[in-house]
Amino acid sequence: MNLVKHLTILTAAALLLIASGCSNSGSPEAASEPAAPGTIVINGDDTMRFDVTAFSVTTGEDVTILFKNIGKLPKEAMGHNLVVLQPGTDLAAFAMAAMTQKDNEYLPPEAEHQAKIIAATKVLGPGEQETITFTAGAPGEYPFICSFPGHFAIMQGVMTVTAQ
Repeated sequence: MNLVKHLTILTAAALLLIASGCSNSGSPEAASEPAAPGTIVINGDDTMRFDVTAFSVTTGEDVTILFKNIGKLPKEAMGHNLVVLQPGTDLAAFAMAAMTQKDNEYLPPEAEHQAKIIAATKVLGPGEQETITFTAGAPGEYPFICSFPGHFAIMQGVMTVTAQ
């Protein structure tokens, strides 16, 4: 009986995902205020994708990212955050440490992992958005991920910092 219940739930979730992708109704971000000039806008959706996976900035530049969850699925099932990390971060190790940290916005509390975080949004539900601002560090490739359990493998991008 549990198998039937689980299959029913999975089928319903799949149908909801398909329906949300086919909807032509107004999207949640349509009601939000426009981003300030120079702001990098990144959307996350129900297909576990960032719509921007690469951007460049220069060392010392103030970086502002407006992150929006434009999906429709409930936060508990398809919440998203955006975490900018230091170059060379072991993304799999970071994500594994984060996956049990629901009460900490899926950010690992250990000092070794906290030292890797440059900036992070909270976990956002459908139609929610948050802005983070930080100063670009030394030249390099800075990964950004969604650390919601299971999302980091697909929801990744790179901020490239170049010298002035």
